[in-house]
Amino acid sequence: MAQTRSILITGGAGFIGSHVVRRFVTKYPQYRIVNLDALTYAGNLENLRDIEASANYTFVKGDIRDVGLLGKLFTVHAIDGVIHLAAESHVDRSITDPMAFVSTNVIGTVTLLNAARDAWKGVSTGKRFYHVSTDEVYGSLQDDGFFTERTPYAPQSPYSASKAASDHFVRAYGNTYKLPFVLTNCSNNYGSHHFPEKLIPLMINNIRTNKPLPVYGKGENVRDWLWVEDHAAAIDTVFHNGVDGETYNIGGHNEWRNIDLVKLLCAIMDRKLDRPIGESAELITYVTDRAGHDLRYAIDAGKIERELGWRPSITFEEGLERTVDWYLANTAWLDHVTSGTYRHYYEEQYSKR
Repeated sequence: MAQTRSILITGGAGFIGSHVVRRFVTKYPQYRIVNLDALTYAGNLENLRDIEASANYTFVKGDIRDVGLLGKLFTVHAIDGVIHLAAESHVDRSITDPMAFVSTNVIGTVTLLNAARDAWKGVSTGKRFYHVSTDEVYGSLQDDGFFTERTPYAPQSPYSASKAASDHFVRAYGNTYKLPFVLTNCSNNYGSHHFPEKLIPLMINNIRTNKPLPVYGKGENVRDWLWVEDHAAAIDTVFHNGVDGETYNIGGHNEWRNIDLVKLLCAIMDRKLDRPIGESAELITYVTDRAGHDLRYAIDAGKIERELGWRPSITFEEGLERTVDWYLANTAWLDHVTSGTYRHYYEEQYSKR
């Protein structure tokens, strides 16, 4: 089969990235998919075992800040599309070590932009730089209203500030260098293969192992949740059909207070583990609230729905059931991740090649 596109996906061994890589590798066998990931703590090649031997897939261990490596990849693989997901993304970690977020999310993005600009100089037709961002760049909402593509940026944490800066650089390169780009800002994702420092997989794993369920403050913070496979489908849609220079917000029309979400998870887990209903909820422990904790995020996804025809495919309740089922069926994955042994997978697999 003749190759028609050559796409570089950064951060493709991470949570969202692995779902995007799998979708593109399996749905588009005529594409060459190059997955660039530094395999930091959240990058896990076990997430991609099922497609790692595919003829149209190449994995490269490397850093988006490596100028020489990026230049080589664009040349050797004739990259004509970038889907940029690589990022430090955990708010708590950004509060502890903001410079790591500046380095990866800002400097890394600009380094990647430079590589694309230099490789595509004078030839924009058929090229696309897709920058994947977050709704957190918009700041915090109160009890009503929604983030739209026109909402002013007001980041409140080092993480969201670093993502806001990277968004600005992408738009600046589009304006200054005529780099063809699209940009999306997405709400909270959930689903399989999620590193268990984030709310849903953390709670599932702690319920499974009868550990405390830490809830910030009173648990009143509200998030809009989107099933990760629906996000991957949205990325597919925007990459192929989005308009150059446009931003699209992606959300699930699905707001939940943290405490209500945790209680729902407890009820689901009690049922699936044959525990008395209410037993897991006794593990809920309220902890000191996170510094600068945004109260509410909510996405107006009307633009991508009207203009590109994308919509979430399943309800939150169905998605959460599927998510819990996956973690309970893949306890070895959870054990590998929480113990750190998953990090040996790269050496075990790629030392043989």
